Amino acid sequence: MNTITRISTSVKAFPLKEGDGTDSVHTDPVYSYAVTYLHTDGQVSGTGIVFTIGAGNREICSLIEGLGSSLVGCEIEELMSQFGVVFRQLADHPQYRWLGPHKGMVHLALASITNACFDLWAKSRGVPLWRLLLDLSAEQIVNTLDLSYLEEVLTREDALGLLNSHQSSRSAREGVLGKGYPGYDTSIGWFNYSDEQVRENVKKAVAAGFLAMKLKIGSADAARDIRRAYIVREGAGDDARVMLDVNQVWSLPKAIRVSKELAGMAPYWIEEPTHPDDVIAHQTLAREIAPLKIALGEHVSNRVLFKNFMLAKAVDFVQVDCTRVGGVSEFITVSLLARKFGLPVVPHVGDMGQIHQHLVLFNHIAMGHEAIFLEHIPHLKEFFLHPAVVNGGIYEIPQEPGTSSDFV
Repeated sequence: MNTITRISTSVKAFPLKEGDGTDSVHTDPVYSYAVTYLHTDGQVSGTGIVFTIGAGNREICSLIEGLGSSLVGCEIEELMSQFGVVFRQLADHPQYRWLGPHKGMVHLALASITNACFDLWAKSRGVPLWRLLLDLSAEQIVNTLDLSYLEEVLTREDALGLLNSHQSSRSAREGVLGKGYPGYDTSIGWFNYSDEQVRENVKKAVAAGFLAMKLKIGSADAARDIRRAYIVREGAGDDARVMLDVNQVWSLPKAIRVSKELAGMAPYWIEEPTHPDDVIAHQTLAREIAPLKIALGEHVSNRVLFKNFMLAKAVDFVQVDCTRVGGVSEFITVSLLARKFGLPVVPHVGDMGQIHQHLVLFNHIAMGHEAIFLEHIPHLKEFFLHPAVVNGGIYEIPQEPGTSSDFV
């Protein structure tokens, strides 16, 4: 038995080296986590994380303690057998829901709790998260999901059908467990890096085996963005996938204009080009700059917003993050939505890839999502007990029980 006896929280904060982690909006980041610990009467405990850039973690921890108190006394197998119901009850808490709903600090608190539940579940079975998820039946997976507000596009029967339809072909995709999952380097071109730093980092990334990398753009002077984008393209070569990340700072008119000016260096995608809640602006931009592709999701907080982006044909790459939406279960829900709409999932990794290295394996093997690549950010690897391992541009397959979320 692994019955939850107590919930506690902590804040983990890690100042970065100068320039690391910077983008067009977040100019002084402190990579931080609001952490949930689920203590049990057994030999294991669950650890759940959500990501911030430094401030607000104490407030999130307070919300975790309030929301999570109802889980005390729950046995983990019983809890997870109906977790979709529990998730909705927590998300629609009659007092805390007002603080969202389904967004902001209260939803981050729910994500931390959810991620801790999945970590405890995997640890209680002695397996890594990816193995836990792959061993569950389609019905058991869907029982962990809250599909409310999606009924017109994704019913329970749809979700079961999507999972069951790929069951017989799993063996064709399980080769990823032997060769690893491709990564891309997101640290070659942080916003505050000099042009020379960018040049040197591109050389290092290519030498390290990365075939894809990302540059932060969104300067007040668009000429700086264009110059730096061509620096990356020149250093990476014509065959490399180069992504450009605006971090939401452009207006729609500027997004249209500058995206077209950047088309000549063939970006693989333009990421977060404008305000993350503006579905219509992204829809308009997608039409105006086609065939250039749009990626988003880092600041999309729930499945309903993702549904609207997909329905509007306003997104090409779905960057759902289990430390932004309501944790592992809502990540899976969004991944099912994306599969229904024929869209690839390439997560943003507020967790530094720790949990998502498990989730992309499940997406690929169980749902048939293409194994494109997973973002790699190396700045915090020394602080995790079992850090994600990337060699030759490839994520190695984690073997330790849980979600790889424990800190040293």
